[in-house]
Amino acid sequence: MTASAPEHVAERIRGAGLRVTQPRVAVLHALDDRPHSRAEQVFDVVTDTLPTTSLQSVYNALGDFVDAGLVRRIEPAGHPGLFELRTGDNHHHVVCSGCGVVEDVECAVGEAPCLVPSDDHGFQVHAAEVTFWGLCPDCATP
Repeated sequence: MTASAPEHVAERIRGAGLRVTQPRVAVLHALDDRPHSRAEQVFDVVTDTLPTTSLQSVYNALGDFVDAGLVRRIEPAGHPGLFELRTGDNHHHVVCSGCGVVEDVECAVGEAPCLVPSDDHGFQVHAAEVTFWGLCPDCATP
């Protein structure tokens, strides 16, 4: 989703079988502007336009969106859960071990699941999650 009009956002929410509310629309817009955000960061953005929105309301919206497939939750080891709008394409992430910044990385090899385990133990693998760790340019600069 990119800088979408409110009508388009409402259609996406309805299309996922959810009721359209101002906090839900604001949450999707916040994630559009700031991918890889913690719930608290989304809350801070939402309350700029909807100051009476509660943190619980933001958590509820994020949970509903994850369940509906509109939002993806990622959990890099040692970091709080992060939310993004980019779903269903089996992309990966690179995380700075210094400051924690997260960026998207396209599928490592080919198409989803883009990696094949040496032994799938009978599973039908449909996705692979890869997290690359390193130092971002700012943290790598002495």
